[in-house]
Amino acid sequence: MAIMNIRIIGDPVLRTVAEPVTEFGPELAKLVADMTETMEDVDGAGLAAPQVGVSKRVFTYRIGGVEGHIINPVLENSEDFQPDEVEGCLSIPGLGFPVRRRRATRVTGVDLHGNPVTVDGEGMLARCFQHETDHLDGILFTDRLEGEARKAALRSIRNANYDAITERTTSKRAKTVGSSFGGGSFGGGSFGAAE
Repeated sequence: MAIMNIRIIGDPVLRTVAEPVTEFGPELAKLVADMTETMEDVDGAGLAAPQVGVSKRVFTYRIGGVEGHIINPVLENSEDFQPDEVEGCLSIPGLGFPVRRRRATRVTGVDLHGNPVTVDGEGMLARCFQHETDHLDGILFTDRLEGEARKAALRSIRNANYDAITERTTSKRAKTVGSSFGGGSFGGGSFGAAE
């Protein structure tokens, strides 16, 4: 297993719809193991494959003692919503805003061997499933914000000194990773309303 480099906002892979997994074998098993180790290393609640530069429909999760992975996930969300909670993202370090999410989610998919998996979640687990599946569809949590919160988030992204944030985040994570995952450039450094 290995700690993987986490991609930061501005990397095109975060805005790309991930491809379904069609091949099951040692490479997929290694990806899941490496993603799990990476998520645990940075104390994350979840991690989607695009966040480590792999455009495949895979995510790992760990919430309140419930952990695992889902490949090719499909969500069934409840009609009602849970109270808004502040979300952050490993790919947008230093930014957190309350996000509206469905109260409960059933996620179906397969495990790394291709066996069917179904997991029901409420509260934070449901929130995690929705957040990570959004990553697989090229959606960041900031896209779910509305009104003033969305404006504030976009302003924060535009005004953030991402060179400094990346340097701090890289330095902190590089103690485990052993090499830099970022750089000073985030696609030219300008973030428009699409972010």
